[in-house]
Amino acid sequence: MADPARARKVAERIKVLVAQGLDTLVKDPRLGFVTITDVRVTGDLQQATVFYTVLGGDQERADAAEVLQTYRGRLRSHMGKGLGIRLTPTLEFVPDALPEDAAHLEDIFRQVHERDSQLAANRTESGYAGEADPYRKAREADPVGDELDEDDESDDSDQIEKYADGRD
Repeated sequence: MADPARARKVAERIKVLVAQGLDTLVKDPRLGFVTITDVRVTGDLQQATVFYTVLGGDQERADAAEVLQTYRGRLRSHMGKGLGIRLTPTLEFVPDALPEDAAHLEDIFRQVHERDSQLAANRTESGYAGEADPYRKAREADPVGDELDEDDESDDSDQIEKYADGRD
């Protein structure tokens, strides 16, 4: 069994070699735009699973899968020459679920955005359930002593305020 660091290096090299092979060896127009997203190699370096995505719809994906299966032997031969290891791993092509996952996430984000906009609209339309601040009371005028006598005005200067903030 190869060590994990070597398996990772071999997987990265296979990824590059398969991408080059798709560009140079495969001349089938049905291949379309194929991107190699990941390669995983078994611990004994005997099998390589190549994950790929295809730009387009279901028909383009089916055509690309068929072309990749057809050219699997040539791609393995090209990969074996470039790897330089004793045994060339067999190739297995697996369509990557990345586009479907991305579309699903975009749908979820769209739903969340719509819900946020609805909540924001409800927030602007709604008001307080009671008063704006139920703990704040308006100051009422003192009903007794609204009118001051002339002699009371002179006594005001002699009085000492009890609180610094103006409360009586």
